[in-house]
Amino acid sequence: MAKDKSDWFGQFASQTARLAGSPAAFGIACAIVVGWAISGPFLGFSDVWQLTINTGTTIITFLMVFIIQNTQNRDAEAMHIKLDELIRATIDAQNSMLDLEDLSQKELDTHRKRYEALAREARLGATETTTEGADSELHSAANALKKRAAKTSAKVAAKAGARARDPNAS
Repeated sequence: MAKDKSDWFGQFASQTARLAGSPAAFGIACAIVVGWAISGPFLGFSDVWQLTINTGTTIITFLMVFIIQNTQNRDAEAMHIKLDELIRATIDAQNSMLDLEDLSQKELDTHRKRYEALAREARLGATETTTEGADSELHSAANALKKRAAKTSAKVAAKAGARARDPNAS
């Protein structure tokens, strides 16, 4: 997929975050701090000397907050989309788990408690963990789909076998 040229800030933020997190950027920052510290005795540890490093680091930190937040937001959004696709594509998965990030904290807590209970059951040696209502319906529907797929596969295999024996058969 081609990158959108109109998203100049996203591209700028990605490049800046990548560069700012590099070993070279860390080395440059360390060199600046060492240079500043060494210059202290020559400048008499003046207020201007202290203000220089304080102002510089404050401005850089302030700007980097927005750049890093932008990249984190896009990374999180991409991760949600990927997870949503995995949930959607998995037969036994619950599609109700899609877009959980849009739920309220109370709704998220309800889901979390439900899955904690399932985890406890699994740890206690339960051979099959089920929950009420929707879970059993989903499992029934998934099993029905699996049976239907198996029957279809058997029919396709039978037709393929018949064609192999008789190429003129349809």
